Amino acid sequence: MKKKNRTWIIIGIVVVLAILWGVQKYNGFVTLEEGVTGQWANVENVYQRRADLIPNLVNTVKGYAEHEQETLTQVIEARAKATSVTIDPSNITPESLATFQQAQDGLSSALSRLLVTIERYPDLKANQNFLDLQAQLESTENRIAVERRKFNEITRGFNTSIRKFPASVIAGITGFDAKGYFEALAGSETAPVVEF
Repeated sequence: MKKKNRTWIIIGIVVVLAILWGVQKYNGFVTLEEGVTGQWANVENVYQRRADLIPNLVNTVKGYAEHEQETLTQVIEARAKATSVTIDPSNITPESLATFQQAQDGLSSALSRLLVTIERYPDLKANQNFLDLQAQLESTENRIAVERRKFNEITRGFNTSIRKFPASVIAGITGFDAKGYFEALAGSETAPVVEF
């Protein structure tokens, strides 16, 4: 009888330890997923900063470059499109990131065209408001790159942890799915040439 009780106690201890391990893994996944969500908010924040700078840039350019109405309209439309594409942080998929990135790239392209046309307006290039906005825009583009890199690093950590066995069993049972990454678009290995 004692041997039978000892067996049940050992089985009970193993079951309790397995449950505790599963709970610990689940809580770890929650922490990592919250890290992905928090970093996504940082990415959105710097993209919003860029979007907020654009109306000031457009208004500054308008005063000097009256003949560039089509370019200014393209920038405004690209900004509207870029700010209308949002991603649910709980469902960051490669497809949703590609759609988001395509809208942001459209805005980047429109801004590049605008900044190239400014070459024809020496008074604008000497305007302090324009120079300040240009510096802020450049700084924001650098922030975007940094936050996207951090997002990819945190996402990689999350994706790795939910794919490792035996933790992948807990991830599958509890519904944790891999998150998408920011990826370079075709042709992006060649940097655009923008002259001021």
